[in-house]
Amino acid sequence: MFTKLAHFRKTWTTESGSTLKVLRALTDASLAQAVAPEDRTLGRVAWHLVTSIPDMTSRVGLRLPGPSADAPMPASARAIADGYEQLASSLVAELEKAWTDEDLEKKDEMYGQSWKRGLTLFALVVHQTHHRGQMTVLMRQAGLKVPGVYGPAREEWSTLGLAAPEV
Repeated sequence: MFTKLAHFRKTWTTESGSTLKVLRALTDASLAQAVAPEDRTLGRVAWHLVTSIPDMTSRVGLRLPGPSADAPMPASARAIADGYEQLASSLVAELEKAWTDEDLEKKDEMYGQSWKRGLTLFALVVHQTHHRGQMTVLMRQAGLKVPGVYGPAREEWSTLGLAAPEV
């Protein structure tokens, strides 16, 4: 749980940058990749990351310009990434205008529970991290190069002059 807006801003800047790097690696064709017919496609998971930002923040009194949770998914990977980028930066700007550190202790109804706002911001971060992991698996299945997030991806070891770890 965040207790300082500056801590959230620093974490969000890093994590949303990593998410954007993954989203920018998607192709239009890859959006249809799924593990099984009953599972979300890569595009649906990516679009969910976009729509969840205004959905979650609206529950704590923030109004961000963005699609509703049931908005149709764009057919373009670029449109999804652009939408995410705009919302990720809008979130930080809106928080700086609307909240103080003390506001992070306020509680709001969130999905049938009472969450402190600092927990809601934490949930935004870990939510995208969870889905970013799902996306990297689907990206591999779609034949895409996966960018490194918390270290080099398999294809990036050679750029560091190193061999990829043994499997």
